[in-house]
Amino acid sequence: MLEAAFQVVCEVQPSTRPDLMAVRHQIGVLSRVAAAFLVPDNHLGRATISSVAVAHEVDQMGGRSIACLNARDRNILGFRRDLMTAAAYGVDEFLFVYGDRPSVGARTGDLNVRSMLDELARFNEGGSASSRLRGGVTTRLGAVPEWKRAADFVFVQATFDVGALLRWREENPFDGEVYAGVLVAPSSSRVRKWATDLREVDVPDTLVDALDKDPAAGVALACDMVTAIRDSGAFDGVHVIPGVRYREVAFRLEDALS
Repeated sequence: MLEAAFQVVCEVQPSTRPDLMAVRHQIGVLSRVAAAFLVPDNHLGRATISSVAVAHEVDQMGGRSIACLNARDRNILGFRRDLMTAAAYGVDEFLFVYGDRPSVGARTGDLNVRSMLDELARFNEGGSASSRLRGGVTTRLGAVPEWKRAADFVFVQATFDVGALLRWREENPFDGEVYAGVLVAPSSSRVRKWATDLREVDVPDTLVDALDKDPAAGVALACDMVTAIRDSGAFDGVHVIPGVRYREVAFRLEDALS
């Protein structure tokens, strides 16, 4: 059994087609370890099924959902619409992000994460205490801006360095829940691409070498990181990004956390 105080939040890969079968399969497989599911919103600047719709699907399957909403693709009116729609469907937790560079078109420019938190607060003021919506933000491994402390929870940037996470946590007290990011490396070729594209993530050479020898090395490292973060007692949980390796992650992590 998983420890009740430590939450594993698994990110699902959203569908770029009008079909929820693959998402449902991820939810079913990962439910053996996940306390909640994070549903991305137009991930990597590509159109996907609405995160609110998928979050509702998670709830219908008996899971807990956190719907990601990005500032890039909405104006204030659209954001208010999404909050109302989510509340009507019983989706009550959100992760607010700025959004990756769009593959088509441009940013609307109306919203940013700070204004989304402000709008959420206004929305909650007009509702009942029992229907309050919760909003979270992301942060890099640096000082957390004061305005982000109004969020209910924080997702910390994914890294391969547990020590860096622990140092960050010691230097950044936060009243809400804090989830450490754990990225599952699927292959050596993908990790080499990350080393070039993800400037904020320090990819160790030892990981690349390990993946060259064993494609499952990324899963092993990620699961070891999850248990190390849990055992540290410094975080409320982890945000695991399993990607295409979600099956292996579910089975290995179930054993590691039992």
